[in-house]
Amino acid sequence: MELIKILQFIDGAFVEPASGAYFDDVDPAAGAPYALVPDGNAEDIERAVAAAKRAFPAWSQTGTAERSRILLAIADGIERELDQLARIESQDNGKPVALARSSDIPRAVANFRFFATAILHGSSELHPADGGGLNYTLRRPLGVVACISPWNLPLYLLTWKIAPALATGNTVVAKPSEITPMTAFHFARIAKASGLPAGVLNIVHGIGPKVGPPLTGHPDVKAVSFTGGTATGASIASLVAPKFKKLSLELGGKNPNVVFADADMDEAIKTSVRSSFQNQGQICLCGSRILVEASAYPAFLERFVQATGTLRQGDPLDPATEQGAVVSKAHFDKIMSYIKLAQDEGGKVLCGGGPPEPISERCKNGYFIRPTVIIGLPMSCRTNQEEIFGPVVTIAPFSGEDEAVAAANASPYGLSASVWTQNLARAHRVADRIEAGTVWINCWMVRDLRVPFGGVKGSGVGREGGEHSLNFFTEPKNVCVKV
Repeated sequence: MELIKILQFIDGAFVEPASGAYFDDVDPAAGAPYALVPDGNAEDIERAVAAAKRAFPAWSQTGTAERSRILLAIADGIERELDQLARIESQDNGKPVALARSSDIPRAVANFRFFATAILHGSSELHPADGGGLNYTLRRPLGVVACISPWNLPLYLLTWKIAPALATGNTVVAKPSEITPMTAFHFARIAKASGLPAGVLNIVHGIGPKVGPPLTGHPDVKAVSFTGGTATGASIASLVAPKFKKLSLELGGKNPNVVFADADMDEAIKTSVRSSFQNQGQICLCGSRILVEASAYPAFLERFVQATGTLRQGDPLDPATEQGAVVSKAHFDKIMSYIKLAQDEGGKVLCGGGPPEPISERCKNGYFIRPTVIIGLPMSCRTNQEEIFGPVVTIAPFSGEDEAVAAANASPYGLSASVWTQNLARAHRVADRIEAGTVWINCWMVRDLRVPFGGVKGSGVGREGGEHSLNFFTEPKNVCVKV
């Protein structure tokens, strides 16, 4: 089989990498290469940043109506190719094609539509001054910005960054994950066909340590928006902070899911299974630590394990599949090492714990792990402290609200949490006390593009979404007029 060759997208053209070298893009369900990824380097970054810098004056002066029109055309282009992009995302990432079709690709469309229209409704602040003066505030684009996205939600999170950056008049150099580059490659084609001027968007592929530092540290890059692992985020911060660039970091999570005895258990169990294992647990918002009030714990545990066992694991390209493959062999090995660690720490595996029987001839060498439920572990152990980012969840009992909050907060992370109770006063109290950027009450992953999104502690710095994204990608300028 001839491998598909991905190209760099620089200054409106698809070009070979400066190195002339490529590496394999592996289909995780088959465990075999199916494409070639450019082995980008600092020379590619230099060319991309230069192109973005040249394009910035004209793009930043383009009227909001015209920028909106182009971004809406991009949204339409993604939507027209929804089925194709969903299949590409599934093959590249290992996620069920049904999930990509119902969530990932539609959300990429929504990202562009939201920010394309948001800029049509902007307003300015006015502050009358004592003595007859007026102060008004302008928000101006920054220039060239870097958008770096992860492998778990490739097109969804890439567009979550690119859309507001372009909408506000910046030019972009984007770096998708080298593990899942394919939808970014096709997205570049759609953006070009939609009339986006050359150089306004550039997408450079390559291994993180090779292209990341030259991009984030480049003197002409004014801001960095990064979603990914906490260790990588810390490395970026150490490079970028001394250069006084704007920085947004959305990092890891070890999210608690707190279930009180008075919860609607049917809904709590159904949604908790989804929040534990959707996308094979490879979502930063997954609830990987379930805490259940002691009186409800035995019945919850039995029903949760039973529901987990009904999840259909199969070829990600099969529309009926609910659980696909994890993203890579390295990630498979990492997850399996944590399952062993959990057992070494005294945990008991109630279901899952390893690969399933071979799914099909195509998937016989794929990276599949059965959804895994573990009990018997304290919150202080490594399994409950470190981000596994896979189809692994721990369940533990608690007694009383204070113990629930203490257990929920016993983590170096603080990205999100879910609280399940029919007591409204308790819901508000607990949500206020949990250390997290987002708390869902009686739900999970309900999305609203207007609200701030981000984490506390080891889960990041800054907020994205709605006005927060628009403000991040602009600089406020005060103008004072003496009357």
